[in-house]
Amino acid sequence: MRYIGADLHKKSITFCVVETDRQTINVVKRQRIMCCEVHRIEEFLKSHTPCEVTVEATIGYEWFATLAAETATKVVLAHAGKLRVIAESTRKTDKIDAYVLAEFLARNMIPAAWQPTARVRQHRALVRRRCKVQSRITSIKNTLRGILTRYNKDLSHLFSKVGREHYETIKASLLAEDAWVLDDLFEELKQQTTRLKKVDDHLVEFAATAPVKEREARAVLDSMPGVGAVTIDTILAELGDWTRFRNADAVVSYAGLDPGVRESDGHRKDLKISKAGSSLLRWIMIQLAHRMKRTTVRWARAFEQISRRAGKKKATVAIARRLLLVVFAMLRDGRAYQMAA
Repeated sequence: MRYIGADLHKKSITFCVVETDRQTINVVKRQRIMCCEVHRIEEFLKSHTPCEVTVEATIGYEWFATLAAETATKVVLAHAGKLRVIAESTRKTDKIDAYVLAEFLARNMIPAAWQPTARVRQHRALVRRRCKVQSRITSIKNTLRGILTRYNKDLSHLFSKVGREHYETIKASLLAEDAWVLDDLFEELKQQTTRLKKVDDHLVEFAATAPVKEREARAVLDSMPGVGAVTIDTILAELGDWTRFRNADAVVSYAGLDPGVRESDGHRKDLKISKAGSSLLRWIMIQLAHRMKRTTVRWARAFEQISRRAGKKKATVAIARRLLLVVFAMLRDGRAYQMAA
């Protein structure tokens, strides 16, 4: 059996092939191939079969992992964050990185990352596209209101039909350049709103083709107050296969909502949340926490209790963490949300 470490970049891949001889690891071959030369990559992998391949789970790994799976007996995705030996090395080259990957694979020491399925990748693409479009809409609206604020003509209902009619009446009193910028921004806002509608419609079509397990999960999450279609899609897309998490703490850590701590010689200091993992999942849980503390007695009471001793910001994060634990338990057990007695 040969073990191949692949240091993947945007334009090239550096391979290192090793074999094990008792306790020693011998380098068989090193080679650098351009990513556009797919046929050479296939020939290289076939020339070293049977083999196992490892590559870091960085951007653009999907095509190579799919290609390698056709030849290799096993393809392992290395967790880039946990494999710090490469990033923290004082001598870092493509050859060294590829060798370290191959050596760790041969010794069965690769911290493996989860490889999302094709459906999860498609779901994430749609959800993240929607997030980008919505973010752009928010930015345009803030810019529009910022310009009008300089003239003391800002309106809270600017983007309604009445607000737009009012803008047309005051446009003549603005400087010509500012009026042109505002018109251009309103036109872009209309375009982005149309794009958002297209993404939402596509997400509805995507949900209609969901397998039974995903449909059950959607029904379970829909039973929770304050949870709508956007929240459901974001949670399911970012979590992926929730059964891969060994416990609830692992889910909290994945969302970056786990607080850090430093303790030495009896002295303990609580740190901020790690903010590791999925930032989009963390954001949607914070938004859900804001809604739940305003609309439900149960979570409003919990928020007030925490905020008295830790402050409102930390209390919101704590509620988001608790809500994520509830969401994970609902998905794990397939049980609907239980209202407070």
